[in-house]
Parts: sequence; structure tokens; C-alpha cells
Amino acid sequence: MGDKPRQAGVLVISHGSPDPRWVELVDEAVAAAAAGLPDGLPIEASFLETVEGRLIQNGIDRLEAQGVTDLIVLPLFVSSGSTHIDEIAYALGVKNTPEKETDMESLRCSARVFFGDPIDDDPVIAELVWEKVKPLSTDPAREVLLLVGHGSIHDGFRQRWEQGISSLALHTGEVSGLAHADYALLNPDSVRRKVGYWSEERGFTVLVAPLFLSAGYFTKTAIPSRLAGLTFRYSGDALLPHPLLSRWMLGQILNIMGSLER
Repeated sequence: MGDKPRQAGVLVISHGSPDPRWVELVDEAVAAAAAGLPDGLPIEASFLETVEGRLIQNGIDRLEAQGVTDLIVLPLFVSSGSTHIDEIAYALGVKNTPEKETDMESLRCSARVFFGDPIDDDPVIAELVWEKVKPLSTDPAREVLLLVGHGSIHDGFRQRWEQGISSLALHTGEVSGLAHADYALLNPDSVRRKVGYWSEERGFTVLVAPLFLSAGYFTKTAIPSRLAGLTFRYSGDALLPHPLLSRWMLGQILNIMGSLER
């Protein structure tokens, strides 16, 4: 590289959706995070699939066209148990082989990649989850928080899902002051069993909180359909929109930037 000046840039990667509102919410959150970054630091929001012209390669190309040599990649996913994290890291050359077979091809990227972490568990996110659930709470001493995530049927990935969501449930429970906090996954499915246990066997009111980035099929259909006939409270509120998610993103980006300067 010689004496060529180094230039940092940020690539936020999320899943993508055919729903324009889903994409808009991500864009708004990224813009709010960008407002806290140093002036002139290039940032792009890109998507794993579906959003034409804004896929990961498009984002890399746009940033490298602006002279970016140090690419800070923020995977905007709720769990390191997502198989997508594995395949994106592999496609970016961060890891030599994927843990799970993927048809995702290697991405063209000449910048040095600094790969960040997904959400998993964080005090800011615990506060966010509780703010979303709080309106459902009327008698905290008789209520249980049940955090529901997508999960994974794949060995290794499932354990990462469980580790992150159980820790986040614990921290959200501490913030909330509710009697208990627990978690359930859609894969392998434990949602109905957990709600039944807390409501029918233990006699608590269950406040169900979906751990999904943005509202969609899972929050609107998958979770409610699995709980038909049971007693629970549910707003269906996903993490977005909420300013605390942008604060989490900003913290992650600044943390990686700090390590670049050392």
C-alpha cells in the first residue's frame, strides 16, 4: 500500500426484506447512528438478499470507490447463531471455511475487513427490549418476560442462539423488575411449551417479546399462530424502530474504530 493514507468506512449488513418499510426502518436506524460518527466517514447499509442494487457487493463497491481501505463491517443480526453471520464472514474472507455449507460466493473486496459482532446480548438492547414490553405490564410481581427468537436447528449455531438470548433475557429481566425472565426459540420450537409452563403451571402472566430486527412474518404470524388458545400478552413490537438500536450500532462502530487507531 506504500504511503497511501488509510481511510475507514462502515458497511452495515442486514438480511433484507421485500417489504419496503423493513428496509426503510434499517436505513433510518443507520442514518441515526451515522449522525454520531466523525464527519466524512463513509457508511453504507447493505442487505444479504432481496434489495436490488443494495446487496453486500454493491455496498463494498461504493465504499471502495470513496477510497475506503479499512472496512468496518457491522452484521445487523440479533444472534451470532445465525447461519448468515457464518456465510457473510466466509464470503468476506474473514474465515477460510464456513461452518455450514453455503452457496454464497466470495465477495470482491480489496479493503482490510474488520468484522464486528451481532447483537447477542448488550445492556443497551436489554433496555430497548424492556421499553418495548413495558406497556404490557400491569403487575410486575406476577409477570414473566418471554423473549422469543428465531433460533437454529443446526448444531453449534443453536448453542450460540441459546447463549445470547438466555443472557439477554436475564439482563432484560433485571432491568424490568418482573418476577422472572425466560426465552424460547421458534427453531427448535419451544414457544408454546414455555408459555404454557409459565401461565398454566406457574400461574404467571406471560409478556411475550419477539427478538426480531423488524416486524414481519415471524412477529405477525409465526409467533401468534403457535400460541393459539393460550393466555399471554403480546404487542408484536420488533426492535425497530427505536433510538437505542442506533446507539448500540454507534457504540459497536466506535469500538472497532478505536481498535484501528491503536
